[in-house]
Amino acid sequence: MRSRFQSDRRLTVRMTVTLFLLGLLYVAFVAALIALLKSWVLVVVIAAAALGAQYWFSDRIALYAMHGRIVEREEYPQLHGVVDRLCAVADMPKPLVAVSGLDMPNAFATGRNPDHAVLCVTTGLLRRLEPEELEGVLAHELSHVAHKDVAVITVASFLGVIAGLVVRFAFYSELFGGRGRKDQNTIAVFGAVMGISALVYAISFLLIRALSRYRELAADRAAAHLTGRPSALASALTKVTGDIARIPTQDLRTAQAFNAFYFTPALGADPGISRLFSTHPTLEQRLEQLARISAELGEAAAPGKAG
Repeated sequence: MRSRFQSDRRLTVRMTVTLFLLGLLYVAFVAALIALLKSWVLVVVIAAAALGAQYWFSDRIALYAMHGRIVEREEYPQLHGVVDRLCAVADMPKPLVAVSGLDMPNAFATGRNPDHAVLCVTTGLLRRLEPEELEGVLAHELSHVAHKDVAVITVASFLGVIAGLVVRFAFYSELFGGRGRKDQNTIAVFGAVMGISALVYAISFLLIRALSRYRELAADRAAAHLTGRPSALASALTKVTGDIARIPTQDLRTAQAFNAFYFTPALGADPGISRLFSTHPTLEQRLEQLARISAELGEAAAPGKAG
């Protein structure tokens, strides 16, 4: 079923191209590992298991990692009310609603398709945002669900996971199982596996982040048009980004593994070089886009000044 979120052909094209390139990279990666490890069964089983786990259980994994739980309407009537209203306007299935007890203000959507999606917000977000700001954030996350880019980014990221697992497997098997029987061939194979895996990880890392930055801008656009209040979304962005920057970096480390799924990334006060490889565009880029949309819609309040 098509939702009323505005279709975004550029987003669709970018997701298709990224998946195509990652698919080619995956085929080459598996072929290289089979040639080097002489065991296609092992390689295929590991790859299939990792992909299946990410695709089918991504929502449970994300909720577990972020200490989230599914909540009923009786517990959070206002939150459910906003989600109900947005889903009705967007003409899309309502996802499961979850709440994380973390004080870090953030939200994310996960799940393999719109019929099996979960929308999770933290108590820190609920405590900090005004109702219209929360509506903007939830519309942003529902856009990810409607455009199916949650599933795309989940599938796309699995290649990097596989590459990382292979590096660890090769390293530990050589470290603990190869003593006393090392020869030049073993060392050469070990080096080749490590090198190819590292290269695959680097390429997939860059491709995914390029796609992720664009999809965040696309979700901001879709949310602004759906709610008709880009200034409220801009205000929420400013609040959330500022509050996250004040959280000590060591407290954000666990959350950073899920940055690609968040409304705004868990970056410390001094993100440094990590900003160059961020899963999200800069706050300035997002606010500039929302300001343009606000002008197009003739909104009275300037983005970033509301709230």
